[in-house]
Amino acid sequence: MGTTHPLSDSHRRFVIGTAGHIDHGKTALVKALTGVDTDRWEEEKRRGITIDLGFAPLPLGDGVQASVVDVPGHEGFVRNMLAGATGIDVALLVIAADEGIMPQTEEHLAIVELLGVRRGIPVITKRDLVDAEWLDLVRGEVETRLARSRVRWDAPVAVSALSGVGLDELRAALRRVAADLSERPADDLFRLPIDRVFAVAGAGTVVTGSTWSGTVAVGDAVRLLPLGREARVRSIEVHGEATTRAVPGRRTALALVGVDKAELDRGHVAVTGQGWAVTSLLDVAVELLPGARKPLASRTRVRVHLGTAEVLARAVQTRVISPGASGHARLLLESPLVARGGDRFVLRSFSPVTTIGGGVVLDPFPPRRTRLRRRALALDQTPVQRLGALAAEAGLMGIATDTLAVRLGVLPQRVTALIAEAAADVLSVNGTLVTRSAVSAEATSLVEVLRRHHTEHPLDPGMSLQALRGTVAGSEIPPAVVDAVLARATSDGLLEIVESLAHLPGWRPALDARTSGAREHLARRLLEAKWQVPTVTELEREGDLKGVPVRALLAHLAREGVVEQMDQERYATKPALDAFRASLEAALTELGSATPADLRDRFGLTRKYLIPLLEWADRRGVTRRSGDARVLSRLTAGKGGP
Repeated sequence: MGTTHPLSDSHRRFVIGTAGHIDHGKTALVKALTGVDTDRWEEEKRRGITIDLGFAPLPLGDGVQASVVDVPGHEGFVRNMLAGATGIDVALLVIAADEGIMPQTEEHLAIVELLGVRRGIPVITKRDLVDAEWLDLVRGEVETRLARSRVRWDAPVAVSALSGVGLDELRAALRRVAADLSERPADDLFRLPIDRVFAVAGAGTVVTGSTWSGTVAVGDAVRLLPLGREARVRSIEVHGEATTRAVPGRRTALALVGVDKAELDRGHVAVTGQGWAVTSLLDVAVELLPGARKPLASRTRVRVHLGTAEVLARAVQTRVISPGASGHARLLLESPLVARGGDRFVLRSFSPVTTIGGGVVLDPFPPRRTRLRRRALALDQTPVQRLGALAAEAGLMGIATDTLAVRLGVLPQRVTALIAEAAADVLSVNGTLVTRSAVSAEATSLVEVLRRHHTEHPLDPGMSLQALRGTVAGSEIPPAVVDAVLARATSDGLLEIVESLAHLPGWRPALDARTSGAREHLARRLLEAKWQVPTVTELEREGDLKGVPVRALLAHLAREGVVEQMDQERYATKPALDAFRASLEAALTELGSATPADLRDRFGLTRKYLIPLLEWADRRGVTRRSGDARVLSRLTAGKGGP
C-alpha cells in the first residue's frame, strides 16, 4: 500500500461530516472543497444521489488536516447516514438556498444533536440560484432554527460549488472551528468502528472507518468484535497515503492478516487493550424527540444505531418515556454490539422507520439480575460516583479493574487515580474492586456462622477454614475477596484463626454432664478393646453410646492425646498402638518377613482387626509391604523397637 510516512503529532486532526436533505448539494460541496468525487457507485452517479458513505481528505493549511465524511440525504438511506455521522467532530449542515430547511434537514439536525456533536457550520449551497433578498431570508430562517439547537453553530456560510464563491470563507470557518476543538486523546484505547470492508490484491482484507480513539501501528494486533478474532495490522493508509500509525480523528484503512473479508461487516469494531467485550444488554439514558409518534415503554421494539452498527432491540424494565421527555431504559439487543460508557446512540422506530430519539450509554455491561429501577446510575454522575455505584451493586463479586476504562468511558491511565479517589469506600483486591461496606458486612455475618457451628459441634475446636470460606456469599466470589473478608474479620477481632481452624474469640470445646460421662465410657471401651479396635459406626450402635456424638468425642480424645486416629473409621488408645508396634517389630526382627496369616496366628487376631493395624503401621513407617508379606522399613530396621 505504498511508501509509509509517520503522521506528525503536531498536526490538528478532526473529522467533518455532512448532513442535510437529499439533493441539497452535499456531495458537490465536498468535491468543490476537496477535489474528490465521493459518489463511488455507478448507481449513485446514475441517480444523482448519494446512497452510501463517501470520504475525502481536506488539508486546511497551518498543520490542520480534516477528513470529510459525505453522507446520503435520502430518507431511505438514513441508516447509512448514521454510520457516517458517528465519530464526527464538526457537522456541515447543508441547506440549499432555493429550498431552505426541509424534512431531512430536521432529521439530520436531530441526529447530529443526539450524537453529541459540539460544533457545526451551516452551509447554504446553490447561492447562485437565488437573488440576494431570498438568500437573506434563507439565512435568517437558518439562524432562527439553529438558535435553539444544543450544537454550537457558526454563522451560516453561503457558497456555490459551481463557481467556488464562498469556499474560501468556509475553509476559514473550518480553520477557526478546528482551533477550538479538543484533540482526541492518542493515549486512549484504540477503537475503529468499521464502515467498509473489502479485499485488495497483495494487501488482503481491508477495513475502513473513522478512528474514534487511541492509536495502532503496523505490526500490532487488533481484536475484531463481535467476531472475537485477533488479526495483525499489515499496513495502514489515511486517504491513500501509507503511514506507520493510525491516529484519532482520521479516516483510516487497516490491511489485516488473519481474517477473511466475508467474516466482517459494517458495524464490527477493531479494538486494542483490555475491557472490550460484546454486549447484548445496555442501560441507557434516553431522550425522545418531541416529534416521536409514540412513547417509549417496556417491550417497545426499536433500532439502535451505535457507532457504525445498527441492531434491533426491545426496551425492557422501562417506565414510559413520552415524546419530548427523558428517562432511563434497559435495551435488550437482538444482536450483540460493542459499546463503551458514555457512548452516544440514536434510536429509530421499528416501523415505520423514523428517528425517534437517542441517548447515552450509562453501563455497557449491566448485571442481568439487578433491575434497572434499583440501579443508582445517573447521567450527571462523575466517574468516581459511577464507580462507587457499580461497586456497591456488585457486592462481593466486585468489578474487575481492567474493565473500568471501557465501562466508565475514561482514559486507561485515569483508572488508578479514580480508584484512589474512591479509596474511602472501595477496596482494591488483586484486580477486583469491592466496597468496604460489603466486606465489613460479610465479615460480621461470619460471627453467626461460627456461633452456629460451635452450637452444633460443641466438641470441635473450630470450623475448618475451607468450610468457612465456602460460606462467604457464594462459590463465585473471587478468592482474593474472600481473603479480604477473613482478614477484616480477624483484624476487627470477630474471629480467630489458628492453623486451619477458625473459632470465635475465647471459644474452647466444652463437655456437658452427658457428654462428659460418654467420654469416660468411650475411653474405657477403647482401652478394653486394645487391638480389637471397633469402627466409629460400631461404637455409635452400642447401647450406651446411642445418641452420643461419638465421632466428635473421639476427635476430642485425640486432641487430648488419649487416643490416636488409625484411619477414617478407627481410633485406638496410644498404649494399645505402642504395644502393637513393639510386638510387630519383635516378630519381624525374628522372622524377617511375615504375611498377615503368619501374624494372625502369632497375635491371635482375625483379619478384621489385624489388617487395619498393619495398614496403620505401614502409614507410620514401621513396616512396608514386600509382595504379600510385611518387613520392617528401613527407618525402623535395626532400631530394636520404638
